[in-house]
Amino acid sequence: MKKAIFTLFCFLFTFIVARAEEIVLEGTYQGKNLYVQNPFTNSGVGFCVYEVRINNQVTTDEVNSSAFEIDFLSFQLPIGSPVVVTIKHKEGCRPRVLNAEVLKPKSTYQIVNIASDAEGKLTWKTTGETGPLPYIVEQYRWNKWVRVGEIPGKGTPAENNYSFKVTPHSGRNKVRIKQVDYSGTHTSADVSFNSRVVPVTFAFADNTQRKIVFKNTAGQPAETMYEIFDGFGNVVKHGFGDSVDISSLRGGGSTYYISYDKNTESFIKTVR
Repeated sequence: MKKAIFTLFCFLFTFIVARAEEIVLEGTYQGKNLYVQNPFTNSGVGFCVYEVRINNQVTTDEVNSSAFEIDFLSFQLPIGSPVVVTIKHKEGCRPRVLNAEVLKPKSTYQIVNIASDAEGKLTWKTTGETGPLPYIVEQYRWNKWVRVGEIPGKGTPAENNYSFKVTPHSGRNKVRIKQVDYSGTHTSADVSFNSRVVPVTFAFADNTQRKIVFKNTAGQPAETMYEIFDGFGNVVKHGFGDSVDISSLRGGGSTYYISYDKNTESFIKTVR
């Protein structure tokens, strides 16, 4: 008889566990708690949530109410720490986390200083980061801001140092950094510097019009960033180098626009 009761208990326990569900939230701790709306079970007896874990440790939150707070304070987590929150609940009901966005990294950086040398080495120092978001580096070229690189942010509130090598164009350059979080884009002030790069020109390599070459004012091959657009504004070629193969572009008098160095010009491809 005892064996039968024990077997029945084990069956019922397994059944309950198998019918339990969970919500898992991953993110970074930014000093704010989570708020959970906790409905009744389908049977109307008891509440939906029965356990909450932070980084696999059971919390002491009082979950037997229609709404409760997941309190991170007792875990003494540093700002920017990775967190995994597991909310275990019964089947047939589903709790609702009202402010899950507080675990998403937010752009809170403050610039201590930012500068660039004549070679294009951009350096910046920040404080106040509360989550690891990438820094996007942009350069002002061809009357627009162009994304030229990205490096990961450290996401900690102490002073953090970063650097990135931008490829300068001739003359005066402008660069900046930005982060994008769930609330929008957060951009630094721009930094200007004068480069030592010699101005660049472009021309067809020969009468076949199969290749464009870039040269400096001394007539030597010169590498540059470039973009080629068709007459509808579609980018058909882009890259970095001292030449670009345009044999695939349609000829017969088609007009194209080429942005290179700091210039934007047009050319007509007559050869098919």
